[in-house]
Amino acid sequence: MARKRKRNNRKKKSAQPGLKSALNREVGGFALVLLGVLAAVALLFPDGGSVMEGLRYAATSLAGEGRYLFPLFLGWTGYLLLRKGALAEQALRLAGGAGLLITVLVLIDLWFSSPSSSLGEALVRGWWGIGGGALGALGSYALRWAFGLPGTYLLLAGLSLLSLALVTSTHPTELFRRGGWLLKSFAGRLKQRLEGFLYVEEKEKGKMEELPPPPQEEVLPVLITEEPEAPSRATAGENRREPRVAPKSPPSDYQPPPLELLSLPPRPRTDAGREISANARLLEDTLASFGIKVKVTQVSCGPAVTRYEVQPAPGVKVSRIVSLADDIALALATSGVRIEAPIPGKAAIGIEVPNREVALVSLREILESKEFQNSPSPLTVALGKGIAGQVVVADLIACPHLLIAGATGAGKSVCLNSLIVSLLYKSGPDILKFVLIDPKMVELMVFNDIPHLVCPVVTEAKKAAATLKWLVREMERRYELLASAGMRDIARYNQLKKEEPLPYIVVVIDELADLMMVAPVDVEDAICRLAQMARAAGIHLVVATQRPSVDVITGLIKANIPSRISFAVSSQADSRTILDMAGAEKLLGKGDMLFSPVGSSKPIRVQGAYVSDKEVEAVVEYLKERIQGEKPEPLPLEELEEEAEVEEDELLPQAVEIVVRAGQASASLLQRRLRIGYARAARLIDLMERKGIVGPFEGSKPRPVLITLEQYYTLFGRQK
Repeated sequence: MARKRKRNNRKKKSAQPGLKSALNREVGGFALVLLGVLAAVALLFPDGGSVMEGLRYAATSLAGEGRYLFPLFLGWTGYLLLRKGALAEQALRLAGGAGLLITVLVLIDLWFSSPSSSLGEALVRGWWGIGGGALGALGSYALRWAFGLPGTYLLLAGLSLLSLALVTSTHPTELFRRGGWLLKSFAGRLKQRLEGFLYVEEKEKGKMEELPPPPQEEVLPVLITEEPEAPSRATAGENRREPRVAPKSPPSDYQPPPLELLSLPPRPRTDAGREISANARLLEDTLASFGIKVKVTQVSCGPAVTRYEVQPAPGVKVSRIVSLADDIALALATSGVRIEAPIPGKAAIGIEVPNREVALVSLREILESKEFQNSPSPLTVALGKGIAGQVVVADLIACPHLLIAGATGAGKSVCLNSLIVSLLYKSGPDILKFVLIDPKMVELMVFNDIPHLVCPVVTEAKKAAATLKWLVREMERRYELLASAGMRDIARYNQLKKEEPLPYIVVVIDELADLMMVAPVDVEDAICRLAQMARAAGIHLVVATQRPSVDVITGLIKANIPSRISFAVSSQADSRTILDMAGAEKLLGKGDMLFSPVGSSKPIRVQGAYVSDKEVEAVVEYLKERIQGEKPEPLPLEELEEEAEVEEDELLPQAVEIVVRAGQASASLLQRRLRIGYARAARLIDLMERKGIVGPFEGSKPRPVLITLEQYYTLFGRQK
């Protein structure tokens, strides 16, 4: 019993100091809040008692012109004591608040009073409430005596930044980033106001129609982190003047559409700092719980994801961190994370965490960026924004061809639209021509009849194969011109033949899978020939598909198209088919892509630029109205189609069905089944080989059949 009593007494004694300290904090905090309220009342209402008079006199003597900050500081200090939390953290915030108060008082004293010749004079002047009061006068005199006036201002700037960091519990680098964004946002809004003011003034003078296009101005890219509202019709089409047009292109009479046809970017989010800091600490704690000591060295916040750059301690294997991707996603309460180990050019591992709100990147802000406007290439395309919010553009001449793949609804069609629209803003029809192939008949038809087209949009799969053959002949014709002029590429040829330059041709194929089902051999051969040789002739391919399987994106096509874009796919196998590596299966969709340019060891994560259907229609209508020219006429494909079809035989559908059902092809099989002679059977086999239905001759073995029964029904229909 005696032992139990001793233990209980010890417990009571140990509990009493903690209870007493908490009570002291609450009493002290309440007293300071009350004192701050009384000081504010004393300053606002001079007619008070002696106590209120004393408070007013003390605040004026200590803070001078900044006396109204004194009750705020007292109340805030009391609030910190009343809050539950670590005493050390509250003490740091209190120190930061005191530093801010002293900084403001010193600045007030520097701005509103003349410099003191001695310490006594400064104290007397401050005590009478002149300038920053006694605190401000003492601080300004000491700092000017020690550092001089320029050094004083520099020191006060550093002290204010440090104090703000302590008060808000935010890293100084994050404060710099927020301050920079505020300055950019303020400058952008001021610029828009001034432009609107100048426009109204000149419109009143009646000089609007005589104005030449003004020079390009550098518009800083805006970091978007807020989901946009639907763009209003007034915003997209407001003020149909032609102030700032699209970027500079090579010398030409072409006037690109005004950027006002495109919607403005939405307002960025500004409240993500605390969430990022909390996630960084949680990331370190999560890895520490698995025995992995790391340090978050840098955070890059992008439109769709935030990348935390993690530096592991010496001796920690990178594979251990990569294997914990699911555990990290669970700790951060997110759908999944993508780990880039290591980041190219850095001794760190990148952990990419999805943002709670995916921000929209508008095409207009990419076109307004200095990266796009200052690009000298006539084939510069706008892609979007990277993880750090930087603008990402690509040069089709350097690519030189582009393969785009992704699941349905991942953003592939929007990417094609933004790519075409950005090229329309960059180059005129005398510099750039399009060949658009759209077997789906709905995606690219909006661009019909624009002056940049070589021919109307091709929608039939059989005509698409013939169009690709025409492009091969055009490539050969251009090579003959280059050889006769002694030039190696189209750029040098155009410099020599300035009167009759050859335009670049960009071929956009929206769905490769449909073409591969109808004429796999012809399409693959034409694409491979163009991809291998067409760069110097100025012909560039953009091939897109939503079925990234090996029978669509064959080995030959992959080998000849090194630059690729992958949107979200359903499996790791599809990601490896497109990018030769995993990762695309973890993308978020809605424009989230991995861009692998030629020569890059690892892909770049990009949030694609968004352009709506209304914006595309507005740009197309502008080009149709303003640029009068001959409408594109269909290509002369009859000869090519005749060559492709060679000598059709009426027994061809029956012969194809026989060999497909048999699983092999031979002349003797057709002789027996169709009761025809050997010459006709051999001719049917040769015809099927030209069409890609059966494989080549392999000695005494039967030829392999390359199509399925479903593909046969697609080609010939169901025979009765």
